[in-house]
Amino acid sequence: MSHIDLVLWTGLAIGLIFGACGQATGFCLNRGLKEYWSGPDGYKLHAFALALAVALCGTQALASAGWVDLQKSLYMMPVYSWLLMPAGGLLFGYGMGLANGCGARALVLLGQGNLRSLVVLLCLGIAAYMTLTGLFGPLRVALAGQTSVSPPVLSVPAGWPRNIALWGGTVALVLFALRKRASGRRAVDLSGGAVIGLLVVAGWFATGALGNDDFEPLPVVSLTFVAPIGDAIQYAMIATGMSLRFGITVVAGVVAGAFLSALLRRRCRLEGFESPQQMLRYMAGGALMGIGGALAFGCSIGQGLTGLSTLSYSSMISALAIVIGAHLSWKHVSRQNPADPA
Repeated sequence: MSHIDLVLWTGLAIGLIFGACGQATGFCLNRGLKEYWSGPDGYKLHAFALALAVALCGTQALASAGWVDLQKSLYMMPVYSWLLMPAGGLLFGYGMGLANGCGARALVLLGQGNLRSLVVLLCLGIAAYMTLTGLFGPLRVALAGQTSVSPPVLSVPAGWPRNIALWGGTVALVLFALRKRASGRRAVDLSGGAVIGLLVVAGWFATGALGNDDFEPLPVVSLTFVAPIGDAIQYAMIATGMSLRFGITVVAGVVAGAFLSALLRRRCRLEGFESPQQMLRYMAGGALMGIGGALAFGCSIGQGLTGLSTLSYSSMISALAIVIGAHLSWKHVSRQNPADPA
């Protein structure tokens, strides 16, 4: 088996586990934020915090051991736009609230029969490609050219600053994750968060170590779901003219894993929209996530877990903007128009 095939099969396995875990535990940043802002119940946000702690420690351990060169990842790009990164995060977070979940959650819900998620995913994938290489591409490139900066330091520097950020951040995240709430499936949610965090580490290992080849190098990436959803849609249409990628196999694995989990748990059922207005809201949410994710170079998983695990400054900006956008959506839209349970 070539190193490319090994990475692709590993991506499929990671996706299968992610899908099964997401379906069984309901892992979702949007749901966690809404629970936290709405009252004292639920551990979904605590699960996300634990996932970040695990991803952070595991990723930095891989980098320290020399198994993964994080400098080759997208999150360490030498320039980034001071305008598009936060603006994209805001758009993604707002769209996530409108669609009642991020792209990863939509893949999980699709696996268990939620047809609303199919519409969200199509809008997300098409909008992402329109922004990256389509109709909006020239405008994005022009704006990026006018607003890009080259910071002297791309991430928390090595030495004591990185140690403080790593261990201080990990301790704070774990303490938050272990805080007791009024009610909720504490053990299930936290277990799911730990698994998702390990999958982020596994993604880095797959592409950075298993895929490391001097003659045929592969992109050093891990879990992210905006561009890969667009890639998967495109691959479904022109498979003979496009190479299979790690992200595509992860996307396929998530849907398959969620389906198998839902089947075993007897949770498979078809669900649709309740009204045309609801469909428009979900379509808008998907489109905003696609555009925002393309501008911010990631989603709630891609920047919120994978990007932050590199201690990249640009990921910190994007992740914060995603949370702010989600709060604006929850405050101005979600409470007036309650969405379907995710």
